[in-house]
Amino acid sequence: MSALLEVRDLRVAFPRGRSDEVFALRGVDLSLKRGERLGVVGESGAGKSMLAFAILDLIQSPGRIAGGSIRFDGQNLLAMSEREIRRVRGKRIAMIFQDPMATLNPVLTIGRQMAEALEAHGRISEREARRRSVEMLKAVQVPQAEARYDAYPHELSGGLRQRVVIAIALLAEPEIIIADEPTTALDVTIQAEIMALLLRLCREREVGLILITHDLAVVAEVTERLMIMYAGRCVEEGPTSEVIARPRHPYAAGLLASLPGHTEPGARLTQIPGSMPPLGALPEGCAFRPRCEHAYARCHLERPELEPDLPGRRVACYLPLGGRT
Repeated sequence: MSALLEVRDLRVAFPRGRSDEVFALRGVDLSLKRGERLGVVGESGAGKSMLAFAILDLIQSPGRIAGGSIRFDGQNLLAMSEREIRRVRGKRIAMIFQDPMATLNPVLTIGRQMAEALEAHGRISEREARRRSVEMLKAVQVPQAEARYDAYPHELSGGLRQRVVIAIALLAEPEIIIADEPTTALDVTIQAEIMALLLRLCREREVGLILITHDLAVVAEVTERLMIMYAGRCVEEGPTSEVIARPRHPYAAGLLASLPGHTEPGARLTQIPGSMPPLGALPEGCAFRPRCEHAYARCHLERPELEPDLPGRRVACYLPLGGRT
């Protein structure tokens, strides 16, 4: 099956001074088949959200997409006019943001906001908009959907607000959903419910999912493939279960080792030493090198490229854990 979404060598730049630029994304590749679920993981500043914004052409000035290609269903999104991209954004590719209160308009009812999402992609009567919206609220398990349709965001709990945001994303029957930390503002129990709901809806509707998160436990439950990002680049990519069971990049291994379940009760949690370097002051060679205990001379001089490794996997490292295959 060919990829529904294909990103190649994507670069996003922001100006620094009059004659210099800082690259928030540096040569990122990504592919997603219809109905496939991809996890994107990394520390804050790795470029995860920037990747999502770039796919939907939401990079605001003075930032710019400095190179690469984004093809969706065979069309080059970067060659589209603003009018053309709006036919894709929200309808064929939808996004769920991490904070539902920042996403929802506090002065409009839930129903009005859902109706606007439908009206943005075609003419629809008020009666039909209500019918479809209430039907979708029921699909995402919002109780008393008819009453919630006429409620304001502040009248709903955090979990219900996030369900509403998911319902709005699904209204236009998108082929891909990009979920950017969709459960950050929720407690653990509600997080599990929301992720189970999102997984079920994606499976039932054969919707592709790009899940951006810090939570490797969530990624393990929901996604099929995993992409690890560091300092604006992908450093490891492959089937989720295999990357988690046998990480090849030292950064991926460090993220997994820092999970509480990998530490004895009462012992100090494992952490990766140091912090991610500023994008405007990346070290020579491998960006992870100052934090890596396996770095050697070549890591100081040359930046490793993301290359095929084990079957179905890629890694950007000169000394993958477990040895070079």
